[in-house]
Amino acid sequence: MNINPSDSLVIIPTYNERENVAQMIEAVLSLPHAFDLVIVDDASPDGTAQIVRSLQSTYAQRLHLIERKGKLGLGTAYIAGFRWALERQYEYIFEMDCDFSHPPHKLLELYEACHSQGADVAVGSRYVRGGAVKNWPLGRIMMSYGASLYVRLITGLPVMDTTAGFVCYRREVLEAMRLDEIHFKGYAFQIEMKYTAHCLGYRVHEVPITFENRVLGTSKMSGSIFGEGFTGILKLKYWRLFKGFPNGKRKSAPKH
Repeated sequence: MNINPSDSLVIIPTYNERENVAQMIEAVLSLPHAFDLVIVDDASPDGTAQIVRSLQSTYAQRLHLIERKGKLGLGTAYIAGFRWALERQYEYIFEMDCDFSHPPHKLLELYEACHSQGADVAVGSRYVRGGAVKNWPLGRIMMSYGASLYVRLITGLPVMDTTAGFVCYRREVLEAMRLDEIHFKGYAFQIEMKYTAHCLGYRVHEVPITFENRVLGTSKMSGSIFGEGFTGILKLKYWRLFKGFPNGKRKSAPKH
């Protein structure tokens, strides 16, 4: 059994992030809490993985790399990272982007929400009091906020920022889920993960963040990804009503 000096692992999927990856690694691994970091790279043709490998000796035992053979989707990248984490002894497992849209220092608040404040899932949220979006056009803000509102109306999920990709999971939440049965790979993946955790009885808490549009590199958002999210919500609700969704180990009631 591996014993890690850190109780926390940050998972960052990458595809063509050479402009950001070295700075992000430094930002995460220089925080006062000892986070470990795994980069899940989907065969980036721009050399992202080579940059990560070049830094592994600098951050021995803290910086790890999973290399995949092609662009296989955001959801499968995170699931690969989740499985890697669960094979080890991490208690707090994080998702975040590589483009600095998620402020690295907020990892500390997500950690505290799960470690000390009773949350099972902590979400870095744009749409709770104190949260904000910076450098996005108004139309995109309205589309994003509208998407979260749509999810809440259809599913009843009590989360303001349902599509957020900056998240901390306590280990037991991921162990409770049947990760091989997660349906979606793109935009709807983040919604499905939060909805599954909620339906299994886990507490989801939102931490306000300022989300800033990427400065370097190219956005991976596409119309097909957004379309998956729109139709996927209806499927989630249907599966919940008629198919016994989600499968998994439900949280036990607290002992008194």
